Amino acid sequence: MSFTTLVLRGLRLTLALWLLTVVVITLPLLGLARVVAPDSATGSLVRRNGVVVGSRLLGQPFAGDRYLQGRPAGNPNLGPANPKLAIRIAGAADTWRRVGITKPAPDLLFVSGSGVDPHISLAAARQQLPRLAATRQLPPERLERLLRQHIDGPGRLRAIEPLVNVLGFNLALDDLSDGAPQRP
Repeated sequence: MSFTTLVLRGLRLTLALWLLTVVVITLPLLGLARVVAPDSATGSLVRRNGVVVGSRLLGQPFAGDRYLQGRPAGNPNLGPANPKLAIRIAGAADTWRRVGITKPAPDLLFVSGSGVDPHISLAAARQQLPRLAATRQLPPERLERLLRQHIDGPGRLRAIEPLVNVLGFNLALDDLSDGAPQRP
């Protein structure tokens, strides 16, 4: 068999496998996913005024003291003996100390297993309420009520403890702050 014949057979086989794996299998499954779970199939995107502002399933950073902060982003694959992990945790602890949180909840210091967890614990969210109240000039009781409205789990998400979706809370916080004058 000549080299050209082998190359042509290889190309035909590659094309056939591509058609099988992409066209015959993947595209129908994507179509089925859009029917069965349309929100999840499109990334659980959150839109405001037609603009995508984030995803309920992916953590994203928020700039400034006006927002609830989620878990730190980064590589979750650092082992306990890796000095980079200790440096990262110490830096995160220093950042929280500068804003008045002397003993931050663990999820404010550690990256999640995926590196993009959209939730923080209720304790981590509550630690940030005094800063949010001061920055946004809102009564702490009002923020606590808003926080209770945005608790996920333990039944939902199969979580062990109550969690708060950072994006959802921050969007509600903007709605609360940007509206009419606030009353407790």
